[in-house]
Amino acid sequence: MPGTKKVKNKSSLIRWSIVLLAVLAILVSCADISDQNHLPDGFVYVTDEIPTALLEIRYFSEDNFVGAVIDGYHAPKAILTQEAAQALKKAADNLYQQGYYIKIFDAYRPQRAVDHFVRWANDVADTKMQAKYYPDLDKSVLFELGYIAEKSGHSRGSTVDLTLVDISTGKELDMGSGFDFFGAISNHGTDLITNEQEANRNILRDAMVSAGFEIYPEEWWHYKLTDEPYPDTYFDFPVQ
Repeated sequence: MPGTKKVKNKSSLIRWSIVLLAVLAILVSCADISDQNHLPDGFVYVTDEIPTALLEIRYFSEDNFVGAVIDGYHAPKAILTQEAAQALKKAADNLYQQGYYIKIFDAYRPQRAVDHFVRWANDVADTKMQAKYYPDLDKSVLFELGYIAEKSGHSRGSTVDLTLVDISTGKELDMGSGFDFFGAISNHGTDLITNEQEANRNILRDAMVSAGFEIYPEEWWHYKLTDEPYPDTYFDFPVQ
């Protein structure tokens, strides 16, 4: 009967849909495993360790002091050594209890990315991002002042750049200057910011130092694990 044939066809379609969904689930699972296999032993994706961490990986965008996606950043992901990620989780848990998410701008940074910065710094004519990131400096002094260097602690895998987001509002805390702003206003202890801005910086500082990180005096967002596992190794695997 025609009605019976339609029922059989519908039943067959449902069975094939179920099979297709199962195959897709397996493929997604395999992709996740493959993704993990991109990392050398001892490294992890931060969001696997800290699901509440927010990511705004600036070097995978054009919103950075170079104004271009940086070499070695193939995906907007944050990678750290296992030790650094575990320490960061302690800080993130502490901050979550205070009502804050952490937002990460950068973590592990391939050496090829640092090389990109060096090439950019040597091209003194390229100043398209000066107004936002270094308005009070001539680009020619960035090496001299230490804003650009041929090696970065980020490439050792235990350094992270981050800020705080108020869970109740979804907004970043006002830190007085933006990420990667080259100038004295970004220094710890500067007198160029308000008491409220300094207090916001101190919330981040206290949680990070308590978890085993140390500050970088010139950059309020920059923290390095004190007991980093690879103090003399600069890695170059891509962020992907």
